[in-house]
Amino acid sequence: MTYSKEMVQEVWEKGRVIAEQDPAVWRQDECGAWMRREHYGQEASEYGWRIENISLGGPNDVDNLRPLHCENLFIVGAGRTKCHVSADQKGVDVREHVHSTPRNRRVGR
Repeated sequence: MTYSKEMVQEVWEKGRVIAEQDPAVWRQDECGAWMRREHYGQEASEYGWRIENISLGGPNDVDNLRPLHCENLFIVGAGRTKCHVSADQKGVDVREHVHSTPRNRRVGR
């Protein structure tokens, strides 16, 4: 499905904002996986993301669409997300803010 630039931006804005990262560049999907704005549609990227329709047979309007990391899936029939990728917090001290490039990791399949 091809979406307008405006629709892509509206769906991007539904991603989770993390205070330490620029929300125009970085967001997280509902699995916690990092997505980078300009990596929309780049399936081979660690930060690639796509637009997923979460409604069974519903229209492709912004209410039915979510941003998801390219490796994460929304299972419409079950009404839930299957997470294959999430943020990597290993080695990040909880008392420190994240100032470096975010990382992702694979989670159990």
